Amino acid sequence: MMASISKVLYTGVTGDLETRMYQHKNKLVEGFTKKYNIHKLVWYEDTDDVAAAIGYDKKIKGWLRKKKVALIEEKNPSWDDLAKDWFK
Repeated sequence: MMASISKVLYTGVTGDLETRMYQHKNKLVEGFTKKYNIHKLVWYEDTDDVAAAIGYDKKIKGWLRKKKVALIEEKNPSWDDLAKDWFK
């Protein structure tokens, strides 16, 4: 899950998280993340099961914001950017 400084949330699925984060951080992706300046990776989960990942993404997208925030804060209470050092 990604967030902006003001904690606007974005949820998505990718087969290459590092490349996708680079694209979002450098505003190379048109759409919601670019429009709302969403560039912090605040939660993610790895899996090799593509179908399960897509299903979980759809499930999370259906959750209320409160439940998404709880998921983030369970492992990342300070909303740190988990990808902040990936591109230095």
